[in-house]
Amino acid sequence: MPSLGSVLWFLGGVVMLVVIWRAGIGMLRSMTTPLPPPPPAGEMRRIKLNYRCGVCGVELRMTMAPDEDPPPPRHCLEDMDLVAPIE
Repeated sequence: MPSLGSVLWFLGGVVMLVVIWRAGIGMLRSMTTPLPPPPPAGEMRRIKLNYRCGVCGVELRMTMAPDEDPPPPRHCLEDMDLVAPIE
């Protein structure tokens, strides 16, 4: 007759097997799902804006956004400053 400790180890192993199996199947399913379709052509707008981080000085050029006046991007946990629109 198996001891109580052996039974608990066996049940723990079965639980771990089920958890790992389900996690693995979930990961495989997430990799095989198709990507969502791209947004319609009219949703993204072409813009030309330059931003600069006030903390570290990195610069960024934004060329497309969902609206014509997008909120500034964040860098170094701060909003970036608008430098000048590109002409």
